[in-house]
Amino acid sequence: MKGMYAVYRKEMGHYFVSPVAYVIVAVFLILAAYFFTQLLALYIQRAFEAGLEEGQFGGGAAFDVPSLVMRSFFGVLSTLLLFLTPMLTMGVYAEERRRGTMELLMTSPVTDVQIVLGKFLASITLLVIMLLPTAIGFAYMLHHSEPTAPWRVLGSEYLGVFLLGTALLAIGSFFSSVTESQLIAVILSFGANLLLWVLDFGSQTASSAWASALEYLSAFRHYDDFTRGVIDTSNVIFYLSFIFLGVFLTIRSVDSMRWRRA
Repeated sequence: MKGMYAVYRKEMGHYFVSPVAYVIVAVFLILAAYFFTQLLALYIQRAFEAGLEEGQFGGGAAFDVPSLVMRSFFGVLSTLLLFLTPMLTMGVYAEERRRGTMELLMTSPVTDVQIVLGKFLASITLLVIMLLPTAIGFAYMLHHSEPTAPWRVLGSEYLGVFLLGTALLAIGSFFSSVTESQLIAVILSFGANLLLWVLDFGSQTASSAWASALEYLSAFRHYDDFTRGVIDTSNVIFYLSFIFLGVFLTIRSVDSMRWRRA
């Protein structure tokens, strides 16, 4: 545990010494704030128009503004993570390999598992730091909404975006470990993320057997249930399995560096 914590502290320090983490977090929060305010204004306007229509014609559909804003916003968050998580992980191993500091780390008294887990936990911590400020707007909105405000749904959505983001970090960490170029790591990670996103579209034109397989492998398809407030055990298991696979492949990649160095 001490070795893993030492790697974790080193990685967190590396994140916040360079301007990269600050830029990524700032871009994420600016975009998140923009989309939140735009969605909130849009659905408030629609609710107002629906209220006018109901008063004039005696009909019209009721608008649950908080739920609509939350579901749309978390859909946007998944797209932002698709683009930004490769940038969080691009230098986790690639930069250290380019500078030669990876060899120094591997000769220190820490195991491959401790190295990978320490770096991975640092990436997860940065993801949480990115997501936490987004809760401020929701807390304000739900505090001023009806008593039946969907706090439970909000918890489900945050769990979903956390699992999705962690799975994408696991993918990015693996690709960063197989190259010395941060650019190549970003391209590979983004390509893999994009593939997981479009698998769901491919299932619509495939045969029934292939469609089911492609639909299950789509990481973003499993995310939809969380945005509706549904915590399905199968979806949680899918993401945990995906995370485990990414971490396992990264450990094997780091282990192969030892063999090549030897």
